[in-house]
Amino acid sequence: MNSLLEPLQYVFMREALVVGAVVAALGAVLSCFLILKGWSLMGDAVSHAVLPGIVLAYAAGLPLAVGAFAAGLGCALASGWIKAHSRLKEDTVLGVVFTGLFALGLVLFSRVPGDLHLDHILFGNILGVTRAQVWQISGIGFGVLAIVLARRRDLLLVCFDEKHARVLALPAGFLHYLLLSLLALVIVVSLQAVGLLLVVAMLITPGATARLWTDSFDRMLAAAVGTAVFSSTAGIFVSYHIAGSTAACIVLFQTVLFVISLVVSRWRGGRVYRSVFPGR
Repeated sequence: MNSLLEPLQYVFMREALVVGAVVAALGAVLSCFLILKGWSLMGDAVSHAVLPGIVLAYAAGLPLAVGAFAAGLGCALASGWIKAHSRLKEDTVLGVVFTGLFALGLVLFSRVPGDLHLDHILFGNILGVTRAQVWQISGIGFGVLAIVLARRRDLLLVCFDEKHARVLALPAGFLHYLLLSLLALVIVVSLQAVGLLLVVAMLITPGATARLWTDSFDRMLAAAVGTAVFSSTAGIFVSYHIAGSTAACIVLFQTVLFVISLVVSRWRGGRVYRSVFPGR
């Protein structure tokens, strides 16, 4: 047991556990809305599109989070505008926009001198967060969670049926862009933990896992947060003991939980079917 809890002796591991739990909870909450609205690719697009914003902010001497948030939100808004003014479907537009912006970011990165490490951007560095970053991530995280929980019923209605939300005189447009802004903000916060390439898993897998277990949105939120925080904690501990990639271990735990949930849900579904139709 002492060997298992050995990581808790180190300050950087305790801080990583706190940051991991906050980021996991944020991603899990947003993932429930993204899954229900069919915006899974939106999370992937925005996470890749922030790269040019990060590079430009670094070159200008601005906080990287400012550039990442501006680029991510710009990607979401540009995708919405192109979809509204063309015959292309949303997944096609997102594919074109985020690959173009990601390629632009790589070109800018190769031309901007400095000590900015691409590996930390792509894969994160949760074990290297500073005390100031812990407070920053925690503050932003609790702020986002407070907004989502306060407006969760309105956001849920917009995700299910935006036209019905307009009939009820809800500010559907405002809620739509609020969700996009929160998505961009959560991605910026998550970059320091899991990086660009793995943040999409944090924004999809917890909600997908929870959706297999329940049809109640409140229970779905609770299940998504629970599985995400567990995966983050377990992944950090395991990565310490095997000297592996922390972000990859976190995502692998989430994937394993999803596969287990999928198998169990199919097994339960099969039992229900046989109980209703015993002769088949």
